[in-house]
Amino acid sequence: MLGSKIDLFGNDWLDVVFDQKNKTYGAYELRRQNGSNTTKALFISGTLFILFFLTPKIISLINGKERVDDPLTTTVVKIAPPPAVNPKTPPPTIIEPPKSAVPTTKFLPPVVVENPTDPDPVMIKDLAIANPGQKTDLADPDGDIVITGPTGEGKKQMAAVEDDKVYDIFVALEVQPDFPGGINKFYNYLSKAIRYPALAQETGLQGKVFVSFIIERNGTLTDIKVEKRLGSGTDEEAIRVLKASPKWIPGIQNGKAVRVRYNIPISFSLSQ
Repeated sequence: MLGSKIDLFGNDWLDVVFDQKNKTYGAYELRRQNGSNTTKALFISGTLFILFFLTPKIISLINGKERVDDPLTTTVVKIAPPPAVNPKTPPPTIIEPPKSAVPTTKFLPPVVVENPTDPDPVMIKDLAIANPGQKTDLADPDGDIVITGPTGEGKKQMAAVEDDKVYDIFVALEVQPDFPGGINKFYNYLSKAIRYPALAQETGLQGKVFVSFIIERNGTLTDIKVEKRLGSGTDEEAIRVLKASPKWIPGIQNGKAVRVRYNIPISFSLSQ
C-alpha cells in the first residue's frame, strides 16, 4: 500500500487514512467535500467583492447620469464708475523747481541700439563741470542748491564700541599680551620686589602661589586673585608685587587692544 501511487489531489487517499475506521463520522464527509466547498466559497466571496465595488457604478448607469458636484457659486461684483470731472475745476498748478546754483547736463541711462541716433552724446568732460540730471540746465549764481533725488539722513557713522570682553590667555589672539622685555624680565622684577614674609621665614614655608589677573587695554593689572594659596603672608605679598608691577603690553584682537586674563605661579624659596 505504501509503495503504490496515490493521487493526493483526489479522494483516494481518504480511503487509506480512514481504513478500518468509522467512515460515517462527519470528518470523513467534510474532508471528502473540502475541495468543492473551497471552490464555492471563493466564487461566492469574489462575486460579493465585485458587486460591492460595482454597485454604485451600476446604480448611476441605471439612473442615466454620473454624479456631478455642485457648481461653484459665482458672485458678480459691480465696480462703480469714477466720478465725473467737473469742467469748472481748474487744472492743478505745475510748480517749477527753483533755479539751481549747480549746472546739470542731461544724462540718460545707456541703451543698447544697433545704430545710435544721438547726435550729441554726453561726454565725461561735460560731467566734470556739471551734475547728471533730467535735462540740461545752466547754473544761476543766485539760485538754490536743488537735490532732485530722494533725500535721507544717509549712513550714520557708527559709534566706536570698545571690546570689553575678557579673553583667556589660551585663546588664539592676533598679538598675545607680554611684559616689556619678555616674561623673563617679569620674573626678574618679582625676584627683586618680593619681600619674604617673616612668618613664612620662621616656619620655613616654601612653595608657589598661583595667581590670576586681567591685563587691561592700557597695560595695567586688575582683578588680581589668588587661585591656589600658600599661606603665612605669601598670598598677600604676591598680590602686593602684582599691584606694583610696571604696565604690560596689552593683547591685540581685530586690530584693537583687548582685556586678557593671565595666570602665573609666584615661587617663594628660602634658598634665594
